[in-house]
Amino acid sequence: MAMDNLLFKPGNSLIRQSLSAQRSIVPTNGDGFGLGWYGDLPHPGLYRDTMPAWNDVNLRSLAEQIRATAFFAHVRASTGTATTRLNCHPFRWERWLFMHNGKIGGWGCVRRDLEYQLTEEFYPHREGSTDSEVFFYLLLGNGLVTDPQGAFRRTVAQILDAMQAHKVEEPLRIACAVTDGRRTFALRYSSDTQSPSMFYGKGCDIWVDDGEVHFDPGRGCVLLLSEPLDTVSDSWREIAESRLVVVEAGQVTVLPFSPVVARPMVAAQ
Repeated sequence: MAMDNLLFKPGNSLIRQSLSAQRSIVPTNGDGFGLGWYGDLPHPGLYRDTMPAWNDVNLRSLAEQIRATAFFAHVRASTGTATTRLNCHPFRWERWLFMHNGKIGGWGCVRRDLEYQLTEEFYPHREGSTDSEVFFYLLLGNGLVTDPQGAFRRTVAQILDAMQAHKVEEPLRIACAVTDGRRTFALRYSSDTQSPSMFYGKGCDIWVDDGEVHFDPGRGCVLLLSEPLDTVSDSWREIAESRLVVVEAGQVTVLPFSPVVARPMVAAQ
């Protein structure tokens, strides 16, 4: 399927959401966009720009031509960092792509501590200034490639520890997804039970008719997204708070999620 079928044609397509999102705190997402996809090369393709997604003719032209078995698309509403191409999602490292809605509360207070905790292997790859990119490289440093579930648990705990150390009162809010083109992991979590929304739809095939997205019965195609692409409620399932989603071979598994809890210290007698 060409990407424009999903990016432009549904009644509540991602491009429409960039102008008027229905479930976002900020309805307009005009601080850039990004597209990542898996084609014939070992690493994914990447196209990002600071133009609003609804106003970029290059995006429409690319989406009409690109066909891929897996892709990420993101429209950005900045939470305070600069509107630059390097700050647009998705972020890429080797075969991995990552994108994020939400915010690390008190980012200005905890930024130095969290950047300092990036490992020597991944710190040189950091190019922008967003909390989302730091989150990605913390995940990689915490074992994303070999232990994705553990990496999410350790990374969220790491961030919460930094926020607590700096007495940050703003919440941590996460709705993110990461993929290597074969497996996708998505997390919906927040410290105040107000994380950005997340939905999925699945079937053996996807088709769009008169603005509505339809899934044929069966397994093989999965869409993970921040809000439904149309009003056909039977097509979409909402992911609850504190859940980790695993997508592989057309199968969706939703698991309960909690950060790693630090072992309490016991004073010597």
